[in-house]
Amino acid sequence: MFHFECPPMPHFVQIGEDTYQPGRKHPDRSSIGVFDLLFVTEGCLYLAEGENELTLPAGFFGILRPDLDHHTVIPCREETHFYWLHFQTTGQWHPEPYDKEPLPPEQEPLYPPIEYFSFYLPRSGPVQSLGRGEELFRELLHLYENPAGNSRWQEQQLFHAILLKLQEDSKGETTQSSHLQLAEDAALYLRKHYRDPLSYKRMAEELHFHANYIALCMKRTFGCTPLDYVTQYRIEQAKRLLIHTNDPVGAIAEDTGFGSFPYFVRCFHKRTGKTPKQFRMLYRQSKPPAPAT
Repeated sequence: MFHFECPPMPHFVQIGEDTYQPGRKHPDRSSIGVFDLLFVTEGCLYLAEGENELTLPAGFFGILRPDLDHHTVIPCREETHFYWLHFQTTGQWHPEPYDKEPLPPEQEPLYPPIEYFSFYLPRSGPVQSLGRGEELFRELLHLYENPAGNSRWQEQQLFHAILLKLQEDSKGETTQSSHLQLAEDAALYLRKHYRDPLSYKRMAEELHFHANYIALCMKRTFGCTPLDYVTQYRIEQAKRLLIHTNDPVGAIAEDTGFGSFPYFVRCFHKRTGKTPKQFRMLYRQSKPPAPAT
């Protein structure tokens, strides 16, 4: 499983297709600098990434990392047709499982201009509706080989449609990575109920897992506990209200689930280095007019 922190989303680089006759091998390569997505429509590829073997029969895809050695385990035993697609990301990515350390409070942006989210891709898996999968790859290949004025934009859109299909078709593997699914479910629960007092008992009943295991999964996936996660989410909601409304600070504290005004001020200052009032003044004060020219 690959974990991409977005934005930016992974971006398409190039695509091609090939047909191997029996006895032909996929070329051995080392640290090629891009992800290599292979989609087999006929036959079978027998590959390895480092010491991990990857067998791709017809109807399966596989993703090879940009930073490891790739080689053939055995040559093709039958005529094998496949599409290959190279993509990359300028954002953070890592394989799962991965222990992520939380960002120190002093390094957190005061008002993040981007809403970050996680995008997961299995290393390999089946492609449901083989015809539709091949149709998407063939359409992207056609755009790549016949460039037009806006084809680069269309290529990226088609590429993201392919990634979404591969993710949806492989939900079984995502489900098997239970800590990822449970962490995402817990995060969604916390975002929905951020105005309510955090109850580990209620969350455990809602998600049907022990509270300690939920906390472990969130720590492993997001690098923070449920309390840290919901506190940061409440802070972000409070920032928006402080900037975009004239609501009293006490009312904002109550509306964002902090319960008490002193606790809100303490948490806000710890996370941002400013009191709520100071933060509001920083973004609400009038700027002096530009000098006349």
